[in-house]
Amino acid sequence: MSDIQTWIKDTVTKNPVVLFMKGTAQFPQCGFSGRAIQLLKGSGVENIVTINVLEDAEVRQGIKEFSNWPTIPQLYVNGEFVGGSDIMNEMYESGELQTLLKA
Repeated sequence: MSDIQTWIKDTVTKNPVVLFMKGTAQFPQCGFSGRAIQLLKGSGVENIVTINVLEDAEVRQGIKEFSNWPTIPQLYVNGEFVGGSDIMNEMYESGELQTLLKA
């Protein structure tokens, strides 16, 4: 496992809610990342660890390999990959996301 993969694994396992996104929570750099932040905040999450993939090409590529998922943003809850903004949206509308995040 490369250093970046080890770092990603450590990050998602040590923090309950991690969002790999384009930009920051305050200044998302794409609509999907912005939507993901809105959904998390709308679900009552306060401690979101956000990783700006635009700051590091190695992380941006590494997270796609780590999850085997081609797009950003990517949400991890308690070390498990949840999905991107479409999946988050569906889960939010059904109430699943809120339940998962409260657990």
